[in-house]
Amino acid sequence: MEDLPQIIAAFGFVIGLPWLILHYITKWKTAATLTTGDEALLEELYRIAKRLDERMDTVERLVAADNPEFHPPRIQADRETDNQQLDELDRLRIRHGRKIK
Repeated sequence: MEDLPQIIAAFGFVIGLPWLILHYITKWKTAATLTTGDEALLEELYRIAKRLDERMDTVERLVAADNPEFHPPRIQADRETDNQQLDELDRLRIRHGRKIK
């Protein structure tokens, strides 16, 4: 009976500690990934951002056509610097095998 605390400590060290470490490693690996729902939400947000960008370009063109003194705060429609962030997202999506329709 005198060895019981030593046996419990050895059991905790040999079994309990590795189990605890592996448990949290597994939780960390599963939490670091996107779920299918997250990916679907990102897809939809990307499509909305593309549509809003196109709409802003259209609105700026219409206002500029009606008022020649209007200089939009954004860069003119369909210029490379204006669409650079969305183009970068397109390249990342193609690299990962997901192309937006």
